[in-house]
Amino acid sequence: MEQRDRDRHFMQLAMQQAQEAEKRGEVPVGAILVKGDEVIAVGSNDCINQHDPSAHAEMLCLRQAGQVVQNYRLLDTTLYVTLEPCAMCAGAIVHSRVERLVFGATDEKTGAAGTVLDLVRHPALNHQLEVTQGVLADECSEQLSQFFRRRRKEKKALRKQQKAAEAQSSN
Repeated sequence: MEQRDRDRHFMQLAMQQAQEAEKRGEVPVGAILVKGDEVIAVGSNDCINQHDPSAHAEMLCLRQAGQVVQNYRLLDTTLYVTLEPCAMCAGAIVHSRVERLVFGATDEKTGAAGTVLDLVRHPALNHQLEVTQGVLADECSEQLSQFFRRRRKEKKALRKQQKAAEAQSSN
């Protein structure tokens, strides 16, 4: 399989993980760690449910992979993520010695793989990654946009409902 097709295939699997996060009410971000052609770990955002700011898809995927391979060094692996990693996740990716990072949507606010910062290729660090960005970028971005549009709509409806209840109780 050609690299481009392989990247698209694994990004689709990461998008499925993002759907799992969304089903739990989490921001839909998914991650897949691959060694060779084998998925060795998966992760999806779970910060809200775990009450844990570090429970990002990438972090959970790396933690699971460490247990699978019984090593914190995840050599010769590729991490597929639907959204560009933040600084916390980028640091963990570097420390785990992932060889290659592939992500879909860029993160204009906190992206640390080239958009705002570039921690994963910083020359002062002892490990730099190969990075491929923009794989299924439109699909990954749309997955996130739909989630936030729906969430804003739900919040607006709730506020409207609360105002109506307040008006009714004051009459």
